[in-house]
Amino acid sequence: MPGLRGSATHTVTDADTAISLNSGEVAVLGTPRLVALMEEATVQALTGSLPPAETSVGMRIHIDHIAPTAPGTEVTAEALLEGVEGRRLTFGVTATVDKTVVATASIIRVVVETRRFLSRIDVDTI
Repeated sequence: MPGLRGSATHTVTDADTAISLNSGEVAVLGTPRLVALMEEATVQALTGSLPPAETSVGMRIHIDHIAPTAPGTEVTAEALLEGVEGRRLTFGVTATVDKTVVATASIIRVVVETRRFLSRIDVDTI
């Protein structure tokens, strides 16, 4: 399973800015939206690789958001599954604009049995 790759691309809108997400005071891509894009790339990497009764859930993210990105700009996140320890999957993720790196991250996802995982919450309240 190590070596699986996935990617996700998004064009930044005003709704994605730090101001709109209440995560800052500037009109550039907010870190919460960038994290979501990077997680999307990890999910894409796993597409078709898990049994139908299983899924993966985010557990830990370490991100270095190193450059601003303006609305109207296309950002691509590329994920590489670097390690597997039991049910714990470790990804290296890089987000770029053209060839410029705007963020790097280490993302850990955990493989869970979907029904058992959802049984831990009251699904009727969702």
